[in-house]
Amino acid sequence: MLSDRARFAHIGLAFGRLGLAWDDAVVVEGSVPHRAVNICRAHPKVAVLPTPGFGPAELGSALLHRVASRTLVVFSALGDPFRERFERVDPAEAMCRGWEGVSMVLCLDESRQDGPSPAVTGPLTGPDSWALPDGEFGAGAGTGTVLPYEARALALARLGPRAGDLVWDIGSGRGAVAIECARLGAAAVAVERSAAGVERVRANTAAHGVEVRAVRGEAPAVLSHLADPDGVFVGGRSGAPGELESVVETAARRARRAVVVAVPDPARIAPVRSALTSCGFAAEGVLLRSERLDGPGVFSAAAVPPVCLVWGTR
Repeated sequence: MLSDRARFAHIGLAFGRLGLAWDDAVVVEGSVPHRAVNICRAHPKVAVLPTPGFGPAELGSALLHRVASRTLVVFSALGDPFRERFERVDPAEAMCRGWEGVSMVLCLDESRQDGPSPAVTGPLTGPDSWALPDGEFGAGAGTGTVLPYEARALALARLGPRAGDLVWDIGSGRGAVAIECARLGAAAVAVERSAAGVERVRANTAAHGVEVRAVRGEAPAVLSHLADPDGVFVGGRSGAPGELESVVETAARRARRAVVVAVPDPARIAPVRSALTSCGFAAEGVLLRSERLDGPGVFSAAAVPPVCLVWGTR
């Protein structure tokens, strides 16, 4: 087994072979496969150290159809002057190949190589701020809702998104929750039922320089095609009686850690809470009312609409 010093030397060597800097890369072992995959989904430059049962084929299979584009660079016998070789493949090719003697896999989103990325030598860093102003997501233009930042801050606190996590944002509106989770290092999927909604999410995602997979479809049916999440946010959905509860229960059966729901009607709090507790979650909730400062000592006459959040944690 390589020492940490030798491992870092190998990482630098691998990136050097491609003419890339390595001090802005993320390094992850494959010992917990879903976390390694989610880091590859969220970050543009990742060095994956393979482990028994998790190498290029498994990584390629997990990334296929779940990212816009990735290049996998597979190194074998890295550092051996006679046997070293590397190949650039896409996830589909990696999945279909048999691999032996793999030393390292670099997972690259080459469209984002100039963007910011956490440092390999320290903890994964977060953004300078979060719970961004509503206007950061184009509020007030066209359609699509944005969860007010007061409520978004609490939702993010209960979701706890971090590097290696996958978060679903169901009924994403303008993608605010998904984008904030991506800015905090998690992989994120935004689910919207209309083509226009998907395009709104994609536009906001591009504006914030993160990657969020936007999926068009009706929940809960569309959720069967997604990888299991660590956290789920369910936006307020009026819909038919029982629709919201069905989505919450489906999400809760899949979520590893937390589900947060914006409940649009007080009459639906009890059924949502019941859906969470039936799946083994401890459920809590809060009704948020707020007024925003609109000058020195003056609060805006237009109060922020109240938001009811109900959440469950394992």
